[in-house]
Amino acid sequence: MGGTQMLEQRINELFGDDDPTGFGTGWWSGVLSAFFGLLAFGAVLCLHFPQLLSSPELRHYYPMDLIRLLIQAVIAAAIFCGVVSAMLRRKKVLALTGMLLALGATLLGGASVPINEDLGSGPAIGLDWFLLDMLLMTLIFSPIEVLWPAYPKQSVFRSQWLTDIVYFLSTHLPIQITTFLILLPAIQLTSLLNLPVVPRMVGHLPWLVQFFLAVVVADLAEYFIHRAFHKVAFMWRFHAIHHSSKSLDWIAGSRSHIVDDLVVRGFILIPMMLLFPYNMLLAYLFFVNLHATWTHCNFGPTIKWLEPYLIQPRYHHWHHTSQTEAIDKNFAIHFPWIDRIFGTHYLPEDKWPDTYGLHNEKIPAGFWGQAFYPFRRARAAA
Repeated sequence: MGGTQMLEQRINELFGDDDPTGFGTGWWSGVLSAFFGLLAFGAVLCLHFPQLLSSPELRHYYPMDLIRLLIQAVIAAAIFCGVVSAMLRRKKVLALTGMLLALGATLLGGASVPINEDLGSGPAIGLDWFLLDMLLMTLIFSPIEVLWPAYPKQSVFRSQWLTDIVYFLSTHLPIQITTFLILLPAIQLTSLLNLPVVPRMVGHLPWLVQFFLAVVVADLAEYFIHRAFHKVAFMWRFHAIHHSSKSLDWIAGSRSHIVDDLVVRGFILIPMMLLFPYNMLLAYLFFVNLHATWTHCNFGPTIKWLEPYLIQPRYHHWHHTSQTEAIDKNFAIHFPWIDRIFGTHYLPEDKWPDTYGLHNEKIPAGFWGQAFYPFRRARAAA
């Protein structure tokens, strides 16, 4: 058993119990208390060490009065949920953990910690980006997975949930490095070609037309690079990590090898930067972050009339199945009609996959084992 799996098992043993976990049992209030407490503690640390823990690219956009109000609200939510859980549940560990983290954040100064230093653009850890994105994604996607799951028996804390949290961390904390590497090919190519007139021309189109064109261009680029990661043996070794999840939910979408992540995003940004103004890139990145996460959700409802035009969870779940009839299908991430054009569309009527993961291929379960897996396979093949 890998280190991440052992840690996951110990966390489950420490915080879990055999009592019911439905609404009104104190389980969810305990989970929320621990979650909000962790966010609050991390946010206060960011106020204490902003130069080290906050992203220089994001600092200028923070409305600090609102951020401080949000930190106060998260501290209060951790305490309130902890009290409710402690009253309702026999095992108090979750509740106490949340309240202790909130108390620690308060003792460290809470939302009132002043930022007295002049912040520069030096190296930093993106803890602020991790906390904000985790809060946003959890508040959006966790409730719909709990209320309207495609697989009701699948637990929020299913097997390997901690591995996927580590993947989420790994893409957020080194944001300076990953952003630089993702943008580098596009910046070099746009500088070489020097075609500023094209984005200016596109920029005169109505905003909705620009946005639609941007999503189409990005999805076409995504289709071809995604298909290459499936068809080219060396590239598949990296992409197989993303397909190794045996259960899908919103956090499982974060499981991706760093090489896979950098190449796919970098490839998509090349035509985007050549064709569209900067504000449209930001709009698309916000959209893809939400939409791609949603398509991995354990979310059952489907808008039938929209299925031919916009990818919904059921469509992308078939891309992740280990069932042979759907392997190497559904490469597009936004528009299913792109798969229809290239003959890779698969969506049986009103059915969800029975199994997920890799077909006749085994890879290590933990984060570090998966990180080195493609290179070990490459040496073995050589």
